[in-house]
Amino acid sequence: MKEREFWIDYLRSFIILTVVIHHASLAYTTFAHFNKEIYILSTHPMVDVQRWIGFDGIVYFNDIFFMSLMFLISGFFVISSLKRKGTRLFINDRFRRLFVPFIVGVTLIALLAYYPSYISSHDDKNIFKYIADFITIEFWPPGPAWFLWVLFIFNLIFAWIFPRICVFLEHIGESLLFLINRPVALIIGWFLVTWILYVPMRLLFGPEGWASLGPFDFQISRFILYLGYFILGTIVGTIPFEKGLLSDQSTFMRNWPLFIVLSISTFCLLLLIDIPLKRLVQAGSISSFTSNLMYCSIFVASCIFSCAAYLTTAKAIFRLKNKYWDIITSNSFIIYLIHYVFIIWGQYILLNLTLPVSMKFLIVALCSIFLSFLISHYLHKIKRLSGYF
Repeated sequence: MKEREFWIDYLRSFIILTVVIHHASLAYTTFAHFNKEIYILSTHPMVDVQRWIGFDGIVYFNDIFFMSLMFLISGFFVISSLKRKGTRLFINDRFRRLFVPFIVGVTLIALLAYYPSYISSHDDKNIFKYIADFITIEFWPPGPAWFLWVLFIFNLIFAWIFPRICVFLEHIGESLLFLINRPVALIIGWFLVTWILYVPMRLLFGPEGWASLGPFDFQISRFILYLGYFILGTIVGTIPFEKGLLSDQSTFMRNWPLFIVLSISTFCLLLLIDIPLKRLVQAGSISSFTSNLMYCSIFVASCIFSCAAYLTTAKAIFRLKNKYWDIITSNSFIIYLIHYVFIIWGQYILLNLTLPVSMKFLIVALCSIFLSFLISHYLHKIKRLSGYF
């Protein structure tokens, strides 16, 4: 990656740290529940009796946008990589860097991660029974590695169709230059695209449903959204970053303080409007369908403003290279891949300890980041593994 684009790498690394914090919070939310019969149906593989409502807000805020933003960022450099490597080498590279880690993630890492959940469910430490339950009852949960196979499929599809649509995509990318100094028009267009990609699927399938074939999990209502954001990222990446929407000359990028305010405001509005909408439905003032449309529309606004806030603020803050962020960035992929093991085991170890819930959260989050980083550091020293992360 060119040095002038290092801030995107830093942003990706920051989001991965946010993912760790998100998972560390899930055991301590007020809405958490644990299903002892089938633990994968729980809100999280480990649930503590100690809760704090503040974690509800953290989890909900992150859930609205951060995986959409990850898919958007993942598309930025796809076209340049395809042009540089060619289709065959590009697919081979993505197979090594995405699909092989996915296989490792859903076998060795997932089995290590979910073992405490089995113990908590069945009060049984028999490893062979655990593995049988993992595959036949829990239907092979992949954990965070689901992102890797979905991203690999998106890359595979795009690599196949790219020669047929490359001119069309470059034309769209050039047309987006019209919006560099028209941030309002950009936001309106972004909102409409996101609304079309997400709201109909959510209304059809609900907000939480997942589908799976073995370890190949995906969230039904957001699959089209994620694909759309990935393609949107590839379109943005058709124009050099120093000239396009993410350049210093872009009015959109210079408005980062405004997007922070809009991100926080729309999220607060989303929280505030939930109960009043339910009351209006109960009173017969509006239909359930109308209520869902209003809620989903604010949800979409919260998503795009948070994505915009993270993109623009990262560009504003990460103006110079930083050796500490370089270290985090070089290890962030493995941190994402293996942190779930330390998250669930940490929450399990602290389960029956009398500690403040904030202390439990901090211990789990910090230890997970540190131990994942430590393993990543030593894995990077193994030369034969260098092509896989």
